Amino acid sequence: MTATLDILERLTGFDTVSRNSNLKLAAYAEGFLIERGFAVMRLPSPDGAKTGLYAEKGPAGQGVLLSAHTDVVPVDGQHWTRDPFRLTRDGDRVYGRGTTDMKGFAASVLALADRAAKADLKEPLKIVLSYDEEVGCVGIQEMLERLAPLIGQPRACFVGEPTGMEVAIGHKGKAALRAVCHGEAGHSALAPNFTNALHLAGDFLAELRALQQDFAANGARDAAYAVPYSTVHVGKMNGGTALNIVPDRAELTFEYRHLAADRSADILARIQAAAERASRRYPAEARIEVEQCNAYPGLDVPADSPVVPFAQKLAQSNTAAKVAFGTEAGFFDQLGVPTVVCGPGSMEGQGHKPDEYLELSQLAACDAMMDRILDDLTT
Repeated sequence: MTATLDILERLTGFDTVSRNSNLKLAAYAEGFLIERGFAVMRLPSPDGAKTGLYAEKGPAGQGVLLSAHTDVVPVDGQHWTRDPFRLTRDGDRVYGRGTTDMKGFAASVLALADRAAKADLKEPLKIVLSYDEEVGCVGIQEMLERLAPLIGQPRACFVGEPTGMEVAIGHKGKAALRAVCHGEAGHSALAPNFTNALHLAGDFLAELRALQQDFAANGARDAAYAVPYSTVHVGKMNGGTALNIVPDRAELTFEYRHLAADRSADILARIQAAAERASRRYPAEARIEVEQCNAYPGLDVPADSPVVPFAQKLAQSNTAAKVAFGTEAGFFDQLGVPTVVCGPGSMEGQGHKPDEYLELSQLAACDAMMDRILDDLTT
């Protein structure tokens, strides 16, 4: 694993928290791949502050696609006992922000690219590096129109989020929303004469809780998930400016995560209906504006899809699990590319935590999967 660890050390050293640019990391990866004979294309963000990469080597054909994101979550407010942006080794672990999520997989991919440069490829090896995954899969959405014709139709795509090197074939889709509740400002001494926007927001919150209860009691179910039904979650609620002023504006930020059986459009329609019910309890000036801020699709690969045994063979995994967290896999799946999620590390154990680490045994297992991918592409 010496080569993989050397690359991981470089990748960890780039502070690619999503609020920052990833251009230095991208330049390193781009140069690494070009030196090894890969054709590389930059896919910059609209403002040019970040970029994704698409790289390919080998003859024209389907091949295998490997996908990783380059951004990491912040370390602010976390207690780290070591520098989060310097790879450190302690026993059978390596520590640093992103080692598990998901620069360990990215390092293994680049190490594979180095070995592939010396191999006689019969099919192409295809690589995607994205940005801004940690803020709602934003980067891959900005890249997708340009990326789709480049990748073609690979036989399989591996999105290397941490699954303990088990093959995952599903996760829920997600939409993030904001609701702005409009009331009427006035002096608090005359509060009953005005529409309190916080009251309106509270009633809408109650409607969302009722929707969640209905999903839990009557909605579609998938026992492969820890929470086997679609969920609605309110993360923030605020409003008002002073105690003696009736607030005329309040805001809720919320999300839903949905099973494949629950269509996103249907859930959004139920939320709009809930907003209308809450508004009807108040005078005509009261209203709730619901805006979808972001969304990404779920992944629901049939257990009998040919990509499942193929991925299991390469990963040496007997599972076909589903994970609680979202990934970019649904976007590749929507392009018709057979896609699974499989990568080193544990999201539950290490993802987004202080002193994030990756077991060396997991990195070794990932490198071994890469060797099998290379064997597949050269025979």
